[in-house]
Amino acid sequence: MQTAMKESPQSGDKTQLLTLFLCGDVMTGRGIDQILPHPGNPQLYEPYIRDARDYVRLAERTNGDVKQPVEFAYPWGDALAELERAVPDVRIINLETAITVSDRYRPKGINYRMHPANIGCLTVAGVDCCALANNHVLDWGVAGLQETLATLDVAGIRRAGAGRDLEEAMAPAVISVPGKGRVLVFSCGFESSGIGRSWAAASQRPGVQLLPDLSMASVDTLAEQVQHVKRAGDIAIVSIHWGGNWDYSIPHLQRDFAHGLIDRAGVDVIHGHSSHHVKGIEVYRERPILYGCGDLLSDYEGITGHEEFRGELGLMYFLSLESATGRLQRFEMTPTRLRKLRINRALREEAQWLVDVLNREGRPLGTRAILGEDLRLALQWSGV
Repeated sequence: MQTAMKESPQSGDKTQLLTLFLCGDVMTGRGIDQILPHPGNPQLYEPYIRDARDYVRLAERTNGDVKQPVEFAYPWGDALAELERAVPDVRIINLETAITVSDRYRPKGINYRMHPANIGCLTVAGVDCCALANNHVLDWGVAGLQETLATLDVAGIRRAGAGRDLEEAMAPAVISVPGKGRVLVFSCGFESSGIGRSWAAASQRPGVQLLPDLSMASVDTLAEQVQHVKRAGDIAIVSIHWGGNWDYSIPHLQRDFAHGLIDRAGVDVIHGHSSHHVKGIEVYRERPILYGCGDLLSDYEGITGHEEFRGELGLMYFLSLESATGRLQRFEMTPTRLRKLRINRALREEAQWLVDVLNREGRPLGTRAILGEDLRLALQWSGV
């Protein structure tokens, strides 16, 4: 095993490390939106719940009252201190909600939206980039998507994976890090995550970058995008929404696809999400592959079902790469738990449970997690 806890470069060592913060789904709509300073229209069109405030009541019934309205920083809770401690150069999330006041909902069962005036919930966490190629960004139609794009642009938050046409949806977010080069974020999704074919962007149609399958032809599609933009010293990330919500298995096609992106497209980090729980991690040719990051922030508190997956537990992923080469040098994780619609540091038992899952699922992938006295995790990996 190669340890992720390598010693920091010594003084005089010119190796520059670039640190990324990655996470899974961030759902600031519905119940989260309702406790923020500017709650939107709470009307829902779900089979059992018609008012977003009911999700707040479910959470309060489970863990106690939430004094409302909360400040923008409240939902992030302990995560803000972790971000301040780790000082990541770039912060990337999968944003699983539309930011809109549109009432033109898509009849799909579950629809997330956050009022645009609550955008401070993202800026307070210093989010640099939102991956948008997921199954909720078009929950409130094209008008909702366009308002989402405009709101992020005004807030100065970069985005990838969705756009007013296919060219915009395919375009990467480009983030310059002084002294360390550029980070390129590409975002794409698959029908397996619940994205409908009608959501695919086209030359004159707004939507998301939806790839047809996990074939090498799809790898080549992304490779063309990456190679068109990437230059020496750039770090390329592909953020992928794929697979179901509750399943630890990693299909061979997903592994082949991820390996192909590294081998053929020159991608340095695979940022996978859609599962509501953490999945196994792989390091292939010194490049990390996160197959499923789980949820970081949601309003699922108090909802029963799938308890064996412990979806209330999550991870904040901190990856340190050589800025010049993209090689992974250190991989740390902070275990979290959702309580009172807020991200909290996990307790020791909860952190150990996550370690056990990562080790069980990571064994065939050549990775292993170690729990430190500070209740943070370090990833170890075998050389491939």
